[in-house]
Amino acid sequence: MPGWQQDLGGSRVRGLAWGCGAGIALLALALYFAFDPARSGFFPACYFHAVTGLDCPGCGGQRAAHQLLHGNFAVAFRSNALFVSLLPLAVICLTRLLWAKLTGDAVRWPFRRVGWVWLLAGLVVAFGIVRNLPGFEWLRP
Repeated sequence: MPGWQQDLGGSRVRGLAWGCGAGIALLALALYFAFDPARSGFFPACYFHAVTGLDCPGCGGQRAAHQLLHGNFAVAFRSNALFVSLLPLAVICLTRLLWAKLTGDAVRWPFRRVGWVWLLAGLVVAFGIVRNLPGFEWLRP
């Protein structure tokens, strides 16, 4: 087997993928820190909102990320309460993944059982529905 095929699934390719992923994440954080999505026109718009006029579960997430990076937690929560609430869970999952990769341990996901995945999906759908109901304007960005 040629050398390039042996390296295709090897540690060099995985290291390059992790490095590229980290670089993209740092670039995204820098962009969200430097530019306010509410005032900058180059951030992607929500097509669901453009078509239906309703807020999807992710609407306001970009503004929330910008506000979190500037330490404005209350404004971030008002922009997208679900994003801010689930962010610690995402950080825990990514930290576990990174630790497992660094130490060579097996990745232990908190969502090993499919019931947890369905619960999370149901939470996202319920948030998307509830935030568009009358009387829940405080959940809208």
